[in-house]
Amino acid sequence: MRDMVILPGTYGSRMRLVAVLVLGMTLVAGMAGAKAGSGLRNEADINYGLFVVAVADKIRRDCDAISPRIFRAYTFMNKLKDAALARGYSEDEIDAYINDDAEKAKMRERRNAYFRSKGASNLDPESLCALGRAEIAKDSRVGRLLRVW
Repeated sequence: MRDMVILPGTYGSRMRLVAVLVLGMTLVAGMAGAKAGSGLRNEADINYGLFVVAVADKIRRDCDAISPRIFRAYTFMNKLKDAALARGYSEDEIDAYINDDAEKAKMRERRNAYFRSKGASNLDPESLCALGRAEIAKDSRVGRLLRVW
């Protein structure tokens, strides 16, 4: 993925953007949980970063007026993975963490609870758009991964 070049304004660039986001969200959704005994679930900063990306991803997927800041998101995700590797986790441990379905469900619940706490719903695109605009205006960690078209 590091050799990928995204040229603005082309259909191919949008498809590559989607491919990068899918890869990133696979990391996010999967890293949200680990198999029993995995230390990654205890890495608060990594999990908070994954939560931020999960929130931003849901907003950008459901709100047509908001798009991802793809290079920021990709860089952010790589830093999370690098942090896990630097702490001694192997690629296999990270992959196991990424692919745990039960933990993915927990991350979705955490994300949806955040939406509710902000007066939004994961089932209401307009409320997600409003939340996304608010996050962008606040320049929050979530907002830094998004932009308004």
